[in-house]
Amino acid sequence: MTPIARITLLSMVLGLSACVVQPQPPERLPPIPPSQPRPTPSPTPTPSKPSIPAKPAKPLPRTSASFAPPPGGNSHWDAKLGVYVLDDQPNTFYRQRTYYRWNNGWSRSISPDGPWEETNIHGVPGGLGRQFGE
Repeated sequence: MTPIARITLLSMVLGLSACVVQPQPPERLPPIPPSQPRPTPSPTPTPSKPSIPAKPAKPLPRTSASFAPPPGGNSHWDAKLGVYVLDDQPNTFYRQRTYYRWNNGWSRSISPDGPWEETNIHGVPGGLGRQFGE
């Protein structure tokens, strides 16, 4: 056998012998003792703690994350209706550059002062149609 073949064979045998793992007998752990019931302390009256006042309700957001508020008017966002409610004008709403007004029927305008054009329930945002209906 040539010296190169011997070295190669010896390297392979040594390399493969490193992969062999000798099994170890399982280690015996001491048994876990059964749990004993703990003595319960006698109930002693505890002084009543003062009640913590409930946190006030979180205020509703004044603006929407999706829609810009109306220009130059006092309003607040009504998430249930999906529109801004104008504070100074009753039953007047705003969303996406359009004002909506309920007065025994729907009308819409590009200005809060009009001119108003009549529309039906299909011409207003869904929340308004569900709230006021026709």
